[in-house]
Amino acid sequence: MDFTPGPADSESVKALVKTAAGPGLELTEVPAPRPGDRDVLIKVLRTGICGTDLHIASWDDWAAGTVRPPLVLGHEFVGEVVAVGPAVTRAEPGDLVSGEGHLVCGSCRNCMAGRRHLCVRTLGLGVHTDGAFAEMVVLPESNVWVHRQPVDLDVAAIFDPFGNAVHTALAFPVLGEDVLITGAGPIGLMAAAVARHAGARHVVITDVSDYRLELARKIGVSLALDVRAVPIGRAQRELDMKEGFDIGLEMSGRPEALRDMIANMTHGGRIAVLGLPTEDIPIDMARVVTHMLTIKGIYGREMYETWYAMSVMLQSGLDISPVITNRFGFEQHAEAFAAARSGRCGKVVIDWTRPTLPADQPTS
Repeated sequence: MDFTPGPADSESVKALVKTAAGPGLELTEVPAPRPGDRDVLIKVLRTGICGTDLHIASWDDWAAGTVRPPLVLGHEFVGEVVAVGPAVTRAEPGDLVSGEGHLVCGSCRNCMAGRRHLCVRTLGLGVHTDGAFAEMVVLPESNVWVHRQPVDLDVAAIFDPFGNAVHTALAFPVLGEDVLITGAGPIGLMAAAVARHAGARHVVITDVSDYRLELARKIGVSLALDVRAVPIGRAQRELDMKEGFDIGLEMSGRPEALRDMIANMTHGGRIAVLGLPTEDIPIDMARVVTHMLTIKGIYGREMYETWYAMSVMLQSGLDISPVITNRFGFEQHAEAFAAARSGRCGKVVIDWTRPTLPADQPTS
């Protein structure tokens, strides 16, 4: 691929900024970021919009209690390295990179033990520090993933949520297992593709969105169920399952989804939970105990085993590109956020090399 690097010594760059407390974002000029000794300066090519970005844009209670404006949003991105600090050894100008959006302390017990995804002092790129919705971003070298093999730019832009899907889908072995996924949002859809690629026998996904259930069918799930009309138990009968699901991946954060999942697991079933609920979830603990179920919380990605697994699966033929449904130029950020908020989409990508894109124009 032939990229034209942006100048590493620019005085200012365009960025999408939460300029003040309250709803809304502004595309404006900000001082160009400068790399420190162990940092990498990256020209941003593509970014993906995450649910976190939607919360910050709308300024809900979580955003108001977490974010301190002014702040450049964004943590899903791909870009080209244009400059590195003098102590950087694993990246160099011209490298195509994605970024791990969790900034860890490096000194807590988990970090020292190599369990960086469990860092007790994790900060979020684009949440606690200026992020990647800009022409340039700076990251510590330890947070940069260099793509050593050819990769579609749109796919590389969503390595962060793709990592969430991989971390969740592979939390337990899925080879030959029957997998239930509740929530057909972009991460649930990617998790379904990962589970099939990793050898699951049946993959059933549930949602209440006809649009997203149709996306799931394009990805190749065994069944895509609208749970308003079809109970999960009927799916078991249709697939001639005898004892319930072996693996559950809860992606929705909905109380009824987790309860339905628990009710449809086999004895000894294992559940990985990524969906963040907005309320307490009462569950049937007697069933958890008597059916000897395992429930595991998932947050982020394992650094960097998950990233390695993502790259290897793409090289071996995994295709997550159907999850990317909308593409916009950076001046079309309002339309991009509206599309992401509508629910009638998969992943929404913003191209930071072009102000506008025609409707349905591929960016890669």
